[in-house]
Amino acid sequence: MDNSDLDKEKEIQFNIEKERLEETIAVINKEIVNSLDKRKSIIKNITEYRKNAIEEHKDDEDQVAEYFDHERFIAEEQFNLIDKRLRELTILSPSPYFGKIHFMEEDSLNEETIYVGRFGVTPNEAYEPIVIDWRSPVAALFYAGKLGEAAYNAPMGEVKANILEKRQFIIKKAKLLGIFDSAIDVKDEILQMVLSSNSGDKLKDIIMTIQQEQDNLIRQPKNRTIVVDGVAGSGKTTVALHRVAYLLYNYRKTLQNKVLILGPNNIFMEYISMVLPSLGEGGVKQATFKDFALELIGLDHVMSLKDYMEKILIGDQNFIESILYKNSVNYINELDKLVVKLNNCYFKIRNVELLGKVISTKEEIEELFNKYFNSMPLFKRSKRIKRIIYSKIKDRRNEKIRELEKNYKETLAKLTPEEANSYGSDLDFKRRLEIRKIISKVIKVKNELQWIDNPNVVDIYNEFNNNKQLTRDDLAPILYLKIKLEGLTCKDEIKHVVIDEAQDYSALQFIVIKHLTRCQSLTIVGDSNQRLIPIKGAMPMNYLGDYLEFRDVKNFNLQKSYRSTQEIMTYANRYLNNNGIVPLVRNGEKVTEENIYSEKELQKKLVSTLKGLKEKGYESIAVICKDISRTEYISSIIKNKMYIKVIDKEDSIYNSGEVVIPSYLAKGLEFDAVIIIDDNLSSINYDKMMYVMCTRALHNLNVFKLNY
Repeated sequence: MDNSDLDKEKEIQFNIEKERLEETIAVINKEIVNSLDKRKSIIKNITEYRKNAIEEHKDDEDQVAEYFDHERFIAEEQFNLIDKRLRELTILSPSPYFGKIHFMEEDSLNEETIYVGRFGVTPNEAYEPIVIDWRSPVAALFYAGKLGEAAYNAPMGEVKANILEKRQFIIKKAKLLGIFDSAIDVKDEILQMVLSSNSGDKLKDIIMTIQQEQDNLIRQPKNRTIVVDGVAGSGKTTVALHRVAYLLYNYRKTLQNKVLILGPNNIFMEYISMVLPSLGEGGVKQATFKDFALELIGLDHVMSLKDYMEKILIGDQNFIESILYKNSVNYINELDKLVVKLNNCYFKIRNVELLGKVISTKEEIEELFNKYFNSMPLFKRSKRIKRIIYSKIKDRRNEKIRELEKNYKETLAKLTPEEANSYGSDLDFKRRLEIRKIISKVIKVKNELQWIDNPNVVDIYNEFNNNKQLTRDDLAPILYLKIKLEGLTCKDEIKHVVIDEAQDYSALQFIVIKHLTRCQSLTIVGDSNQRLIPIKGAMPMNYLGDYLEFRDVKNFNLQKSYRSTQEIMTYANRYLNNNGIVPLVRNGEKVTEENIYSEKELQKKLVSTLKGLKEKGYESIAVICKDISRTEYISSIIKNKMYIKVIDKEDSIYNSGEVVIPSYLAKGLEFDAVIIIDDNLSSINYDKMMYVMCTRALHNLNVFKLNY
C-alpha cells in the first residue's frame, strides 16, 4: 500500500469514527432530554399526590406527617438518581469517550468492539452499552500495554482475550480532532500531548493517559492494602484517586460515603478537590491527619506546620531529637508502659457505703475491674462500673424510702381519726424531711465517687510529655492513649482509607488510623525521597506488615515519572543517592542555573523571568524557597514591581497564578514553571529539599543561586 492509499484509508477511518461520534452524541443528548422529562414527571406526580394526600388526611395530623416523611425519602432517592445521571451525561456530551478496543475473547468466535469513556452509557430500553465506563472489568484491556494476548478480571473469574486493535481519540467540544492507533506505551502521542499541557488541563485529561502499571494498582482487589512508593511525578495521587473511583464503581453499596482521604495539608486538599467530582464521585470524606485527629481528640490546635518545619530547617537539635524519639518504636513501648501503669494503679478503689450499709465492697469493685470487664479499656470499664455503683445507690435509696413509707403508713393506720387530724400533717412533714435527708446523703455519696471519674486523656499525656507545646507528633500518641484507655473509634463508618504523602507518617499514625477506622484495606502512597521530617531507620510505610495486622499487604515501586520534562528530571536526579527517576521521553526547555550576587540583581532577574514565563502562556508559576524567612524576603523585594501571592500557611488556597511558597508547603503540588531560590545554606535535608523543589515543575525550571 503506497502513501496515497494509506492516506485514503486514514481518511475513511476518520470519517467512520466521526459519524460514530455524531451518533453517540445524538444518543447522549436524547438521554439528557429523557432524564429532564423524567424529572419533570416526578415533580408533577409528587405534586398531585401531595395535594390528594393532604386533602384525604386533612383531619389526621399523624397521617399527613407520615406521608411527608415517605414523600421526602422517595423524592430524594429519585432526584439523586436522576441528577447523578444528568451530571454524567452532561460531562460526556462534549467528549463521550477516549478509547476503542477491538478484541476477541477466548473460546468465542465473535469479535467485539467497545468504546471506553469516563462513564458508561446504555440508552433507555436498550441492552448493549454504547460507551463502557473506564472502571468496568473489560475496560482493563484498553490499559493493557500491548496488542495480542491479554486478560481481565470479570465477576465470574479471569477472561482471556486477544486484543486486535486499540485506538485513542482526541475529542473536544463534540469534535473529533485526532485518531491514534496505539499500544498505550510511554511514547504514546496522546500521553505526550496531555502531559505537555498546563497543569489544570492535565488533571482533567489524566484518565485517558493512565499507564498499565498505574492501572494495575488501581484495579487491585478491594480488601488488599496497597503501598505505593513512587518518585515525584509517577502518578501516585492519580492512582490513589482513581482507585477510589474504581472501588466506588464496583462496590458502591459497601463503600458509598464510607471512604476517607487523608492529605498533607489544606492547600493540597483544595488542589485535588476537582478530581473525584470530575469522575462522578461525591460523598468522599477529605481531611488532613491533623484536622482528623484534632476533631477526635477535641483540641482546637497544635503547633502549626510552618512553625514545626521552621524549627527543623533551622536545625533546632532538641526539637529534632524529640521528633526522632516520638517517631520511634521505643516511644510506642513507653506509651504501652504508661497504659499498663494506669491499669494497675490509677483508680484508688474503696468501699461504697450508703445509709449505714456497704453497697459495694472494695473487693467487689476490684473484681469488676480485673475480672468481669477486664477486656474493656480502662476508662470504658470505669464508666460501666460507675453505672453499676449508681444502680446500687438507687436500689439502696429506694429500699430506705420504701421502708420509710411503710413505717409512715403503719403509724398513720394506728391513729384514730382525731389523732390523724391533729398529728397527720406533722407525720407527713417528718416523712418528707427524712426523704430529703436520704436524697442529701445519696448526693453526698455520689460526689464522693470522684475517685472513679475518668480524667482527660490529654491531661494525662501532657503530664507524660512534661507539658511541652503539642505538635503534630503528639496527635497520634494522644489518639493511641484514647484508643487504649477509652476505646475511641471514628464516629462515622469508614470502609477504606487513602493516605497521601505517606512518607511523612510514623508507624504510630498508621496504627491509630487502622484502630480508629477498623479498615481492612488502605491505599497508601508516598515518596521516600520527599520526607523532610527527620527519621531513624526504615520508612514506616514500607513495612506495614511488621506492626499492622493486615492479611494482605502488597508493596509497589513506581520509578517512572510522567510529570516533568526529561531535562527537569535529569536535573532532579542529581539530588538522589539511590535509584534515580526514569523520566518520560518528553523534551522541553533546558534547566537554567544562574549565580546571583546582589539583591538588586535578584529583583531584576525575578521580575523579568516571571514576566517572561507569563508571556509564554504558563498559568501556574511558583517561586519556591527553602523556608518562610526566605519566602517573605522574596516577596518583599518584588511586591512593588508586580503582584505575587504569598503562601505561608497550610490552610491557604491556590488555584493558579504566580506564588512564592516555602519548600514544605509546595509538596504534593505541581506548577507549569518553577523558580528555585537556592541560598546555598547548609541543611540536613538540602538534597531532599532540592529534589522536592525541582520536581514541582512540569515544563520550565530556573535555579537562582544566591551568593550574597
